[in-house]
Amino acid sequence: MGLIQAVKGAVGGVLADQWKDFYTVPAGLPSTAALFAAVPQGTNAGRGSNTSGSSNIITNGSKIVVPEGYGLLLFQDGAITGFVAEPGGYEWRSDDLNSQSIFAGDGIVTPLIKQSWERFKFGGQPGGQQAAFFVSLKELPDNRFGTQSEIYWDDGFLNTQVGAVTRGSYTLKIVDPILFVKNFVPAAYLQPGKVFDFTDLDNAAASQLFNEVVGSLAPAFSLYTNDPAKGNRITKLQQDSLGFAQSLSAAVEQGYQWKSDRGLAIVKTAIVSIEYDANTRELLKTVQRADALSGGRGNSNLQASVAQGIQSAGENGGAAGLVGVGMASGMFGAGSLQQPVAPAAPAAEDPVAKLKKAKEMLDLGLITQDDYNALKAKALGL
Repeated sequence: MGLIQAVKGAVGGVLADQWKDFYTVPAGLPSTAALFAAVPQGTNAGRGSNTSGSSNIITNGSKIVVPEGYGLLLFQDGAITGFVAEPGGYEWRSDDLNSQSIFAGDGIVTPLIKQSWERFKFGGQPGGQQAAFFVSLKELPDNRFGTQSEIYWDDGFLNTQVGAVTRGSYTLKIVDPILFVKNFVPAAYLQPGKVFDFTDLDNAAASQLFNEVVGSLAPAFSLYTNDPAKGNRITKLQQDSLGFAQSLSAAVEQGYQWKSDRGLAIVKTAIVSIEYDANTRELLKTVQRADALSGGRGNSNLQASVAQGIQSAGENGGAAGLVGVGMASGMFGAGSLQQPVAPAAPAAEDPVAKLKKAKEMLDLGLITQDDYNALKAKALGL
């Protein structure tokens, strides 16, 4: 029975695999799909008869269409044998015996006899495996990151350690498909019908990337905020998606060698929220006040404050209050402010001179004798 089944399977498979196939992208792919097998299109508008071909054999003369934004990886017995990065239609040609076809000019008798014999030795199935996989060369969106507790880093501008809880997303790009497949993609995804998706929660390899990104956030914040070219301000993070993406990509490369070992790179980031811890919030408030009081605006505000202080001191504390304001002005560097100059107190008049003026006014009839007597008593302190 085994012999009959082997012969039946061998001959039936050989006849089915003589037909050329048309390979294309599978239907219903998510936008975040990174790697997936090319699938033969068995029928088109009801036409097509090749529905019994072997799953891991591509017949010579078969056509594979590569769409825009994708590359094509070719496999023979588990090894990468070729890569195409340009879109267009390509014809499959292989020296493997299983790919030979009477319709591809490989002879009439030889493909049938040799393939049948080889497959008979393997129980009726092909003794080789061939596959074509599409790999995305686009930016792959919706890769999330987030922290459950504060992360901390040394901030050059605030000159201290700061902490925050943050979350956001980034776009990922496969910059070296061969490295990506050889060093990172699990073998389970190098099978027909499997789709490698970075956003798939059941994809353990993608989950590892999430953990590595979270572990790189603190170094990435440190790289960004301590880079003079970025302005040394953590408040600019949410406005600079490309700049922070460069810092995050550099951090994951330094820690986990994404680009050099796996062929992956972070292209853009979108920080949804940053919630600073209490100490950092207080520091940021101080920085905001300092920014508001810098330059000409600060000088105007300080002068107004000093003037208000002088007014309050005059109303409540007299000269002692004014002395206090003067000390405060010196402490805050107000010595350079334009302060109003108080007029000098007039010198006290001589009593003799006052009496002389009063006598002249009496002689001229400008005042009476009683007026003169009153002024005389006041001048002499009587």
